[in-house]
Amino acid sequence: MRNAIVLAAGEGSKIWPYNETRQKCALPVANVPIVRRLVEQLQRIGIQRIVVVVGALGGTVRAVLDDLPWVRFVEQPRREGTAPAALLAWALFPDEPTLVLYGDIVLSEADLHRFVEMSQQETPLAAALLAPCGEENPQNCLIGHREGEVLRGVEGHPRGGQERLCGVYAFQPQARRFLENNPGIFRPVPVGGMPPLEAEIAASLQRMIEAGETVRAVLAQGFFVDVDKPWHLLGATHRVLDDLFDRLEESHIAPSARIHDGAEIHGKVVLGEGSLIGNRVVVKGDLWVGAHTQITNGAMIGGRTVIGSHARVREYCLIGGHCALGDRTLCGHGAELDGILFDRAYLYHYCEMAGVFGSAVDIGAATVCGTLRFDDGETVFTIKGRREIPPYGANCAYMGDYSRTGVNAILMPGVRVGAYSCVGPGVILYEDLPSRKMILAKQEYVLKDWGPEKYGW
Repeated sequence: MRNAIVLAAGEGSKIWPYNETRQKCALPVANVPIVRRLVEQLQRIGIQRIVVVVGALGGTVRAVLDDLPWVRFVEQPRREGTAPAALLAWALFPDEPTLVLYGDIVLSEADLHRFVEMSQQETPLAAALLAPCGEENPQNCLIGHREGEVLRGVEGHPRGGQERLCGVYAFQPQARRFLENNPGIFRPVPVGGMPPLEAEIAASLQRMIEAGETVRAVLAQGFFVDVDKPWHLLGATHRVLDDLFDRLEESHIAPSARIHDGAEIHGKVVLGEGSLIGNRVVVKGDLWVGAHTQITNGAMIGGRTVIGSHARVREYCLIGGHCALGDRTLCGHGAELDGILFDRAYLYHYCEMAGVFGSAVDIGAATVCGTLRFDDGETVFTIKGRREIPPYGANCAYMGDYSRTGVNAILMPGVRVGAYSCVGPGVILYEDLPSRKMILAKQEYVLKDWGPEKYGW
């Protein structure tokens, strides 16, 4: 099998506020855009022809892949579902087998390789990769029911289930007719379930099964994250960093990079060209640093962290473990971070930030994220009108691209700030702030006479 179709056309509204300025598949995980990571994995395991279907904010997908000459693009003019999107690209090689993958997934390369090898050796009409639901609620997933290595049925967002469809499929040319005759609605739902009018590939799999065809099921053995909601960025980053450093056998220091003798390092280090780990810096575990980055003057960094190129980390800032700081970020002067900074984000002057902070976010001095509720509970999020509690990251803050805070702002647990928005100085933000809005605190003053006479003069 030498062809792959990657679907990256959806609007991704559940991951707000990060869908405002880029397509979800172009969001970074450990500083690499999700779709680029997937495309590079496909290329490394031998896939020769890759077609990416783009739609909403398609330019952001093209931009993160434009230097990969083996990638082609097709535009989906109307978002009617994943089956029509796959057929649009499959028209370029209609008589050949193909992989179809959702572009917003983060998974183990070993599982992807194993799935492709099985598809090449056994050539089933169709095959699907499944993964244990784990901490994810089955009601958020498309569930696959299998018996051994055979898929026996699929079910949409049920009340229970053990294994989810990953959005990784293999099809022989004879399977095209099942995608072409997709019913346009996912009918295998529990009683009371309400599927949207959308041509989902999984509905075509169910029709194959009902027609007596064999659909092969492969269970993932490594990590898998479907990046659908803001906290999934945290989960995917954590898993990718664990995988990255588990495979890192030894440190790699570029010839022009330097580590000061006064630095304290307790793990393996990858240090790019021109980068510096300076005096009094403490690194509590493994660290991966890009080119021309300066880590200086007592910065403290937790283990299994990645920092991009041209970044500045300095002046006794504190970076937690499993963090990702993008290119040209700044974290300094006593700032604390636990989470993700996209490129060019700026933390300074005693900030305490936990969560995901978009591109060029500017955090005002002494801005604080509350992460512990008085009831010791987890924040309930509302995603497209549905209330849910995230399995992790529920009390983090999520700030969209090009947003900012004023001095002494407080973000309460679980708030989201839209793109192009501003949390004014001294504001205590209890609720989500929509995109393109500013919120300011309104004060009342009491003005009184005062002077020496108040002290007996």
